[in-house]
Amino acid sequence: MTKKRRNLFCARILCASILFSLAAPVSAEETASAVSVEAPEYVLMEPETGTVILEKDKDVPRSPASVTKVMTLLLIFEEIEKGNLKLDDTVTTSAHAKSMGGSQVFLEEGETQTVETMIKCIVIASGNDASVAMAEHIAGSEPEFVNAMNKKAQALGMKNTHFVDCCGLTDSDDHYTTAYDIALMSRELIRKYPEILNYSSVWMDTITHNTRQGSKEFGLSNTNRLIRTYEGCVGLKTGSTSKAKFCVSAVAKRKGITLIAVVMAAPDSRTRVKDASMLFDYGFAKCSLYTDENPGKLPDLKVIKGIKEKTTLTFGKTFRCLSTDGTTFDKIKKKLILPNEVKAPVKKGQKAGELVYYQENRELGRIPVIYAENVKKAGYLDRLKQTAKEFCL
Repeated sequence: MTKKRRNLFCARILCASILFSLAAPVSAEETASAVSVEAPEYVLMEPETGTVILEKDKDVPRSPASVTKVMTLLLIFEEIEKGNLKLDDTVTTSAHAKSMGGSQVFLEEGETQTVETMIKCIVIASGNDASVAMAEHIAGSEPEFVNAMNKKAQALGMKNTHFVDCCGLTDSDDHYTTAYDIALMSRELIRKYPEILNYSSVWMDTITHNTRQGSKEFGLSNTNRLIRTYEGCVGLKTGSTSKAKFCVSAVAKRKGITLIAVVMAAPDSRTRVKDASMLFDYGFAKCSLYTDENPGKLPDLKVIKGIKEKTTLTFGKTFRCLSTDGTTFDKIKKKLILPNEVKAPVKKGQKAGELVYYQENRELGRIPVIYAENVKKAGYLDRLKQTAKEFCL
């Protein structure tokens, strides 16, 4: 190869490598470096799809401090959903619950409060005493409640989490979780029980202590400054100890999108607020969510050799698609994929076909179309009745 041809070949290789680098997707590390977050671990998640938009060391275990109470609140609301607990039920404070230090609402031994008041004390003022009182009321003891917390963590796929108390006050090395696992339990709480945000978005409230010393009001002040300083922030839970430093699982809503920002081990409360705000700013600037709540009417599907001639269909889930690169969703097209007929038996819930979503010939995703009812295979008598019916007609 001559020197001139060799130089031309090298130039072509260089140009190709430059073009490839421009076309290659930006890595998560490169994207995250554009956000000046000081905390060593963080996660930005969109809860409807569960998409992690930004993260740094999301699976590194750390002490979560009072962010632990997200799991406590999740189990409380599960008990309410099951009918085992009502908001106006009375909860009595034990000596053990009263003895909690750290953040508290100063419940006295023998003092009673409603479940709803206890929820306010936990989520607004981060009351350790209220958390333990609720744990004992639900499970009989705090250790039994903590067992339920750990089982729930496993069920949610929180692979790097272990709790030893229900409030996060402990300095034990056996009490740990990660930014990603916190996002998972926060997602579960706000999606299944969105009413929690009605409590976590309250800046100030009061409760009344009724004890042997008399009746007096006590003010609750939200530990989460973001609900005052960041537009759209509606929760969720802060935490801080000397071991955990300053943590938060924050929830904000804008433009029809909800985001969860988890920050762990920030050096101080101001940095915690700043870091969460920067994560939210990035997410709301870059993300758009397309949700199709009304995908259209489905036809009935012909059934061969069934006790019914047709079966009804329904959609298996709601279609959601998240864009994280700043592009918006418009001119969405849909394509329904179904067979012309199905052979009995038909089982309710089984997949019949799909609805596919496109934007500019690019597939965005698809959702299943499922059978909405059971259709048994027709027996001899069934076929005889059908024949007689057709003959009479």
